[in-house]
Amino acid sequence: MPPLHLNSSLITFRSPSFTESTIPLHSSSYIQFVSDLELKPMATLEVKLIQAHALTNKDLIGKSDPFGKLYIGPERSKTQTSKIIDNDLNPIWNEHFEFVVEDTSTQHLTVEIYDDDGLQAAELIGCAQVKLNELEPGKVKDEWLTLVENLETPKEDENQGKVRVELLYCPNGVKEMFLKDDGENADVVDKKKRLVIRGVLSVTVISAEDLPPADLSGKADPFVVLTMKKTLAKHKTSVVNQNLNPTWNETFDFVVEDGLRDMLIANIWDHDTFGKDYMGKCILTLTRVLLEGEYEDSFQVESPKSGKLNLNLKWSAQPIQRKS
Repeated sequence: MPPLHLNSSLITFRSPSFTESTIPLHSSSYIQFVSDLELKPMATLEVKLIQAHALTNKDLIGKSDPFGKLYIGPERSKTQTSKIIDNDLNPIWNEHFEFVVEDTSTQHLTVEIYDDDGLQAAELIGCAQVKLNELEPGKVKDEWLTLVENLETPKEDENQGKVRVELLYCPNGVKEMFLKDDGENADVVDKKKRLVIRGVLSVTVISAEDLPPADLSGKADPFVVLTMKKTLAKHKTSVVNQNLNPTWNETFDFVVEDGLRDMLIANIWDHDTFGKDYMGKCILTLTRVLLEGEYEDSFQVESPKSGKLNLNLKWSAQPIQRKS
């Protein structure tokens, strides 16, 4: 920016590549000049704080009561805060936040996880950052972030736990970037405003890979229980005996009343004669299937050292629209 020279009523700027210009401070030209220098909103960042895993415990008795604070840096003036999850080092929030983005080259998303201490000041468990210029417009990014105590001077191999966020970066006024393959003339921002949030979610449990042994034989008898978090509706696959790479290809339908705020939880169990042993889980938000209509992917199973679950998700919307 060229250097400015001010007096009580005039503003003058000079630059080797500019001729000298003088603008009266109270003129409409000056007001426009200052307005042009201000950062303008260029995009919206949709953030879903999904969950955290293996948080460092800050309490001497019991477990931490974690909550999140999120803001677009470097300014903290518009910080947004999640609800508190009591006594849990592996909390699930599934809360949605929206931020205005002004400059992706300098701004970043900061996520801070705290332990609520009631009347006392909350204690920081850890924090993480995401650079906004690394996000692909219109694509949902689901990412686990490693938490550290200090972003400026992180310690080597430091790990205060992990936090999972889902990010959707939507530039303003760029419709052609978000056109679906079928040519539907709606960008991500417009679709979010009128998303049909009631519908039927069809889940096909295709297969699993590299599940950990659960029996003395070195095998397992796995089956999957699918649960919608809000309604607690459940479906269960059949049991595949003596197999660490089972195939099911079984499809189940869920009636979903609030797709933007519900979650699908897939728990994997080992069937035994007198009970069952837990093998791990996958937690999925519905954001991607709401935007894409249908997709198939492989999901890392959270608890064991190895394992993936292959799913196909399809959304069939009912004609009820969300209010803008």
